[in-house]
Amino acid sequence: MAKEYGQACPVARALDLVGERWTLLIVRDLLHGPARFQDLRTQLPGIPPKLLSDRLRALEEQDVIARQVYSEHPPRASYSLTERGRGLGVIVGALATWGRAFVGKGAGPTHAECGHVLQVAHYCPHCDARVDPTGVKIVRAPRVPAGRTRRRRRPRRRQPRSPTP
Repeated sequence: MAKEYGQACPVARALDLVGERWTLLIVRDLLHGPARFQDLRTQLPGIPPKLLSDRLRALEEQDVIARQVYSEHPPRASYSLTERGRGLGVIVGALATWGRAFVGKGAGPTHAECGHVLQVAHYCPHCDARVDPTGVKIVRAPRVPAGRTRRRRRPRRRQPRSPTP
């Protein structure tokens, strides 16, 4: 895995997991359903086989994809998104919506049923209302002093008290 940002920010942590080159394109292609290694190589022209293999391994370790072996000799596997990986569908769709302006008309997410272009919007379930992007605040987790981690502390062992005279 690449060097991590080391920030207590949900955006930074998400990028720690899926921010390397090619990773979200692999997720994009697996959103359509399971695919074999060779299928992914065909769908992602220019990705070196070793890099694809490394990215698939990292995504599997992060429980973003699942690997199903369908042949032992020679070894062959199919890859599919886990529930955690399918959660990236909204993110990939939002990136596709934003990127639409850079690739031309007709690109980006569309409604499979009617074929019309989709929009992405923030929604607050508490208020039951759409939220303008200017009304969105990204909240970071509390800072931890350098050298400390966010792991749960184990209770300290109590030293037996010496009898008082």
